[in-house]
Amino acid sequence: MVLDNFQRKLRTEAQLWRDEGIISASQYEQIADRYQFKNLEAAARDRSTMIAIATGGVLLCLGVITFVAANWQAWPREVKFILMMSLFFSVSIIGFYTRQATLGKSEAKKSQRSKRLLGEALLILGAFILGANIVLMAQIFNINGSATELFFAWGFGVLLMAYSLSLNSLGIMAIILVQIGYWAGIGDLSYTSGYSGNWSWARLVLQHMPLLSWLLFVPLAYFCRSRWIFALAAFSFASSLVFNLDPLPLLNLANVAPWVASFAFALPPALFWSYDDLLFPTINYRLFQPLARDLALVAFGLVFYILSFRWQWQGQSYSSYPPTTSSVFMSLPIIDLGILSGLAVLQWLFLLRQRNNPPRREAVFSTGIITTFLGFIAIVPFWHQAITRIGDLGSFIFNVLLAILAWGLIQEGMKLSDRRAFWGGMLLLTLQIISRVLEYDTDLLFRSLVFIMCGSALISAGLWFERRLTPATKK
Repeated sequence: MVLDNFQRKLRTEAQLWRDEGIISASQYEQIADRYQFKNLEAAARDRSTMIAIATGGVLLCLGVITFVAANWQAWPREVKFILMMSLFFSVSIIGFYTRQATLGKSEAKKSQRSKRLLGEALLILGAFILGANIVLMAQIFNINGSATELFFAWGFGVLLMAYSLSLNSLGIMAIILVQIGYWAGIGDLSYTSGYSGNWSWARLVLQHMPLLSWLLFVPLAYFCRSRWIFALAAFSFASSLVFNLDPLPLLNLANVAPWVASFAFALPPALFWSYDDLLFPTINYRLFQPLARDLALVAFGLVFYILSFRWQWQGQSYSSYPPTTSSVFMSLPIIDLGILSGLAVLQWLFLLRQRNNPPRREAVFSTGIITTFLGFIAIVPFWHQAITRIGDLGSFIFNVLLAILAWGLIQEGMKLSDRRAFWGGMLLLTLQIISRVLEYDTDLLFRSLVFIMCGSALISAGLWFERRLTPATKK
């Protein structure tokens, strides 16, 4: 009723205008045709039908659940298996055909919307039943497994449904389930246990999550044409790569190679910035490239901010023995790094070929500046770990890079009239100033002065930017 509230009000007002002579009968008919007044009653009828079906469905489900609970212990496990699988397939099939019946129909869109939503709701319910089936089947057949294996199996099952149906909600649900499984099992991903031969499919998924995220989730974003799925895939890839490589602090106790931090920090922004939809042979338009560029700037901001802290560059390494080649290749996802690095090289070669036809307006962040950022991210941590300790110079370099990034965002926001870029730069610059003040040993009076100055600067800059932006939007 909320969706067609405007039409109902308009119909009432139009009838009043017609009765008072403000508009003629023909004008009323034109308004009625334009806003489809005749569909209001059909939509109300469909809505009432849906409410009746939903209410009756809930009661039916409660009755079935109560019946199953009363006889669950008495049934053999074969009956339980058939019952649960029948419930999953029946709900999914009904949801599929209910949704399919509404696709491709241009008439009576609002009346079809409720059916489409009902079909999608049933499919999501089927995805939840799939998870319940996995848990119950494991209990019935005495299969021992961890929470990580449960969420991985559930997530990949829902992922298969999302690919089959090209449904955004199922795709998002699948990525969230896989991510829950990853974060639940990341604590068990100990590199030293890799020598014991205790391999399992869940451990392989954990260790190769960066590559799987790129290969499984990014194509799904094209199937569903969803920016949310692409953003979640990028987050899954970047976060799992950093946590699997575990590069922090730079002088940590782990026996890792000095190039690990360079790959962990440089690979995500390098892949995001050079990403181009046209690399796919069947794609002839840029659907996700602007989003990937924004994600690259976010990744740069996070890396610069993390490495701007002084404690990341200080401390002592307690590992007196350099890492051996065998230990490095046994403990790190070398296959993932090799494939993803090759993909990054391919994307950058394609990007350089497109320099004469830039895909976006570039006010500050050109390919040269991005390449400089990547060079510092790759070289400085490696130099610090492999050649000589650079100490405070490292934090100084990344503070300068962070300030340049914030300045560039502010400049792009002003030149392109982009509020997100302007406020992103302002907030990044403010965060940097406050972090440095809190990091170093400063007294409370100075901190108070900095907070007041930052707050005043933010308010002044915001008011100035909005006044500057308003005349430009009126032109």
